[in-house]
Amino acid sequence: MAKATITMDELLAIENDSAKQITQGEVIVGTVLTIRKHEILIDLGAQGIGLVPRREVGFSRNLSIGDEVTASVVDTELDNGYSLLSLRKAAKDRGWDEVMAKMEAGDIIEVTPYDANRGGLLVEFDGVRGFLPVSQLSAEHYPRVGSSDKDEILQRLNILIGKALTVRILDCDRKANKLIFSEKEAVKDGLAARFEKLAVGDSVKGIVTGVVDFGVFVNVDGIEGLVHISEISWERVNNPSDYVKVGETIDAKIIAIDKDRLSLSIKQLSEDPWMTEVDKFKPGDKVEGTVTRITPFGAFVQISPAVEALVHVSELGDGDDADPEKVFTLNERKDFVVLEIEKENRKISLSLAGKTKK
Repeated sequence: MAKATITMDELLAIENDSAKQITQGEVIVGTVLTIRKHEILIDLGAQGIGLVPRREVGFSRNLSIGDEVTASVVDTELDNGYSLLSLRKAAKDRGWDEVMAKMEAGDIIEVTPYDANRGGLLVEFDGVRGFLPVSQLSAEHYPRVGSSDKDEILQRLNILIGKALTVRILDCDRKANKLIFSEKEAVKDGLAARFEKLAVGDSVKGIVTGVVDFGVFVNVDGIEGLVHISEISWERVNNPSDYVKVGETIDAKIIAIDKDRLSLSIKQLSEDPWMTEVDKFKPGDKVEGTVTRITPFGAFVQISPAVEALVHVSELGDGDDADPEKVFTLNERKDFVVLEIEKENRKISLSLAGKTKK
């Protein structure tokens, strides 16, 4: 069998390739040789050994010995003879092309946040660092807390670090080094289909995502819902957190469907006890009640567990006698007379027993 012959030109070409020197800014391929705490060594073959500092690996990379990697040359020769390399820079250069393609196609991608601040989540995709603002989180992950409680917002965001999120690219600008992600945009298509299956009057289950002064935010299969404070209970609610807690699963009734949110009611899943208890009273009855609120136009009085009635200022008299603040004390019990019952308006009018208008 004849041996293959190599010409002198081919030998010279092989020798020149093996002796070729790398240059700063060049992109080169190598194999992971050693993984240390603060650095990784890359076998570059005839071009020697490359050193990659941990910060230049990239947050999304998990390397193993033997992996083939593409790196950018930062410095051709360090004091120890190694070449200084960056995997992140090489990935970033390739990554911007991928980012632009994904944005133009409107593709849904998966990212994993590596850090957080009060404004949102820090994300790296294909070597390019980006940002996922709080305002672009889905209903499932949006931190519904008081606007002034920035520490709690950060605590909620920290929970999402390392968790895979489905997003779309909202905006990217290579020159400005800006890359913005949106989880809301990624789930929008699916939400539209879910909205079509819902109707006013439906009963739904949801997870409480936030409790604020004016009500309760609820995640209903990825759709945000709000239970206004007036729809939490048939009794007067002073503090929504007395009724539900974040993370709790609740049942609610859909009372309105807005553009991208559900208006919900907890209390409307049960009968209004007011309608039952009001039948115990009729005009002329003497009742005992507890003063629950004092306003310039009168005082509200609890005359049964579910029934609150009003003593209007006009029923108090003239002068100082007509000042509710001077006539009543909060939480005191007094005797009253039922003047009028308007069942359709859920309204009962009282007068102060023994009080005669002048």
